[in-house]
Amino acid sequence: MSFTRAIQAAAAFLRRARNDFDRRSLGYYAGAFCVLLCGLVLLMPSPYVIETPGPTRNVLGTSSGKQIIAISGARTHKQSGKLLMVTVNASGVPGYPVPNIATLVMYFRPDTTVLPSEAVFTPGQTSEEYDKEANKEMSSSQKAATKQALAYAKKLGVDVSGVNVDMHIDDIGGPSAGMMYTLGVISKLTARDETGGKTIAGTGTMESNGKVGAIGGIRLKMQGAKRDGATWFLAPASNCDEVVGHVPSGLRDVKVSTLDEAYKALVAIGEGKGNSLPHCTV
Repeated sequence: MSFTRAIQAAAAFLRRARNDFDRRSLGYYAGAFCVLLCGLVLLMPSPYVIETPGPTRNVLGTSSGKQIIAISGARTHKQSGKLLMVTVNASGVPGYPVPNIATLVMYFRPDTTVLPSEAVFTPGQTSEEYDKEANKEMSSSQKAATKQALAYAKKLGVDVSGVNVDMHIDDIGGPSAGMMYTLGVISKLTARDETGGKTIAGTGTMESNGKVGAIGGIRLKMQGAKRDGATWFLAPASNCDEVVGHVPSGLRDVKVSTLDEAYKALVAIGEGKGNSLPHCTV
């Protein structure tokens, strides 16, 4: 094609484009702009946090090749069952942004909770600050669990003088596993097979006065427990309003307020006498 013909072809294309532009209404271009704008908004970071059922861990077992609860200075005993700590996966927290379109899609899933970000973390918090706070809460939870577990084991007749407890878990923060850590330490120190071969999950903080405290995301945690084979779930009494009507089929909830209630419930379940234990009610 000669240079002249190329110029003529380009001119013809521009004339057709101008004619197309003239024929289309202003509304057409306004609509196209709105579609483009909506697409950009959907791709922007969401101001919400998406929570889904997270992994569970058997506190009587191992994580990354290490004992989750390692005890020295005393004889330990194996259990025939499992004690599962439960977690929630969170997207949209500092360091893990999600786009608005993901929030919109996940909002309609029954295994998902969508929360305003300010309900989960402090506005402006960096990923380093968020991780530091979560790790600090986990460390504090483990210390409280150790203290309460050793005191309770002593009441059960276990010699705890010189006992050292070390807890190891990867990529999990927060205080909500306190009760299960405590029950795990007690179970390892006593000769009794508390679990009786059953898979028992639970959640709740372990307070310095022996109380079991409320936690977040309990509905999702029950789903994770059921998914991973638990048939029993120890729930803080202070979370019962969130439990009632949301217990997955095949999972039996048990209301507990203190470490003493939680341990006695664990023993009753292991002995096959759990049916008389209290449900959550409102």
